[in-house]
Amino acid sequence: MFNKNRICKLVDSTDHLSGKIFTFVIQFLIIVSLVSFSLDTLPDLSSRTKHILHIIEVITVSIFTAEYLLRIYTAEKKLRFIFSFYGLVDLIAILPFYIATGFDLRSVRIFRLFRLLRILKLFRYNQAINRFHRALIIAKEELILFGFIAIIMLYLSAVGIYYFEHAAQPEQFQSVFHSLWWAVTTLTTVGYGDMYPITTGGKIFTFFVLMIGLGMVAVPIGLVASALSSVRDELRNSRT
Repeated sequence: MFNKNRICKLVDSTDHLSGKIFTFVIQFLIIVSLVSFSLDTLPDLSSRTKHILHIIEVITVSIFTAEYLLRIYTAEKKLRFIFSFYGLVDLIAILPFYIATGFDLRSVRIFRLFRLLRILKLFRYNQAINRFHRALIIAKEELILFGFIAIIMLYLSAVGIYYFEHAAQPEQFQSVFHSLWWAVTTLTTVGYGDMYPITTGGKIFTFFVLMIGLGMVAVPIGLVASALSSVRDELRNSRT
């Protein structure tokens, strides 16, 4: 019989050697799987190379499947785990292999792209990612509010540049909706240069939009940094 507590410590804890080895093996296999996926896209591969890549895929998927079943077995609330973020990632990471096995691969080729989601499995084993996730939860309301403000600013910027530039560049700034692309590239300070103002009013308006854009980039960074600091303080206090 399997010892449920021992298996739980193996798959969910890195405080002991076996848990660290398990974590390292899974991380290594995720990287191997992603590399083999990339190699599989190379043209003119020999049949022997394709066979080796297939064997690697079978081995990695088998281990990922075993890991997924072990996590379901050790979960206190199994349905909650299955429909959780990491539970769905673990399922999607192995599902394309079984779909492709049961059908003509050419007809389900799009499902192979889901193999790339295996990279998300690495997040489970990274404490920094977990801290970042907790920080996002702490700053969730502020980030949502900032998101609404950003959408409003995008719209107002598109309307403003449309009225400044439409008469001078009717093909570029045909409507407010066409101007939204300019608003996105300007507020994010990317500035691809495919749409730019030529009127004096448009240039002055662009200057102010760029200044606002610099602030918009800084605000969410500050919110997340403050939340991360709070998370680190909580962890430090819990260990003392």
